[in-house]
Amino acid sequence: MDSVLIVASKEQAVSSLTQLLKAECCTGITSAKCGAEARRLCSERNFETIIINAPLSDEFGDLLALDLLKNTSSGIMLVVKAELEAVAESKTSQYGAFVISKPLSRQLFSKALRFIEAAQNRMNGVRQENVKLQKKIDDIRIINRAKYILMEYLSMTEPQAHKYLEKQAMDMRLTKIEVAKNLLSTYDS
Repeated sequence: MDSVLIVASKEQAVSSLTQLLKAECCTGITSAKCGAEARRLCSERNFETIIINAPLSDEFGDLLALDLLKNTSSGIMLVVKAELEAVAESKTSQYGAFVISKPLSRQLFSKALRFIEAAQNRMNGVRQENVKLQKKIDDIRIINRAKYILMEYLSMTEPQAHKYLEKQAMDMRLTKIEVAKNLLSTYDS
């Protein structure tokens, strides 16, 4: 992991978590002492993983975890006292936070980091697929608008307009979307 944010009120917690992260070959470790500072840092840059050691000086940490889950693409680990683990988990885990209890074992911490990293990789794949699908939808809309213009101004049927766009693309050695955009720029002006 190249960018990790540790949110902890006590310097000892920051130091302990930093050592655990370095043992996992994590680099780019940043720390914040309270929820407000963490929110500010997250608005300025992206972190792959955010570890919140609850409680914080200005809040418990569960609301921070929820805010960051909604507003960032970071993996969130919430570290709480053992007696508060079930409560924190019920509030945050359904949104994607990984809750573990103190005292931390190196093995559990390592597994949690690997799980968060795997979840982030899957989410990134889903995001990339979503971007591709959105582009396809946008291209279809543009092509449909071009067909509509051909139907309206040149009295073509939908199959004729479709065939016209395909033939123009083939003849001009352009993609159908490029032909559609050229057509729209001609008729929209």
